[in-house]
Amino acid sequence: MDVHITTLAERPALAGKLWQMKDLWPEFMMYDPVGWSHIGRIVAEFPEYVLVATDGPDGEDVVARGFSVPFQLGAEGRGELPDTGWDQVLLWAFSDLRHGRTPDTVSAIEITVDTSALGNGVSHRMLAAMRDNARRLGHTQLVAPLRPNGKHLEAEGSIHEYARRTRESDGLPHDPWLRVHVRAGGAVVKVAPASMTIGGSVAQWRSWTGLPFDTDGPVEVPGALVPVHCDTARGYAVYVEPNIWVRHQL
Repeated sequence: MDVHITTLAERPALAGKLWQMKDLWPEFMMYDPVGWSHIGRIVAEFPEYVLVATDGPDGEDVVARGFSVPFQLGAEGRGELPDTGWDQVLLWAFSDLRHGRTPDTVSAIEITVDTSALGNGVSHRMLAAMRDNARRLGHTQLVAPLRPNGKHLEAEGSIHEYARRTRESDGLPHDPWLRVHVRAGGAVVKVAPASMTIGGSVAQWRSWTGLPFDTDGPVEVPGALVPVHCDTARGYAVYVEPNIWVRHQL
């Protein structure tokens, strides 16, 4: 593939095509209220932190997108990467923008590759480009509340143990996406145990997953990193997703 990566600030006409990609995100992931209300704002308000990968004869086919946001980790009351990971860093970024705080850190939010381009190393290139872009914009570190892409295969297992697990052959992380980050220079910092919270009625969860959601307790959902908690008597279910914080010094 002849992939070309630019920022959205350089090619604003591609903004609409970012949302037309075919991806593998589970449907329920679209209903995190923080993400729902803020993801589009990244495109509108931080276009220089949005990466677009294109391919095709005219260079107009969008095959991957990368969202990141700047924020002030050193602001009063912060200092540590938050346990509430992905949701919290989005809230911090737009709070800092509103209050005019100078950012000192960039957080990756999402790297998504179109299904037509999977298996061609595009995600590796997008991560390298995100690192380079953050450095170009004057930042010295990129952090990522990483969603380990193999954890859903063992949803009942501990995220803390999973984050520490390595391969005997080379000592690199067991998880493929975590391994990409470490190979690129990232370091595993900590677990974000409540990185994203998605709540809904049992009717909504049935619609999102096609599962009955008719028993109390944990429900394993395809694509979920941990079980979803279901309370049929009260008519709701809640998913609290853990992520793994990775830090890249630039």
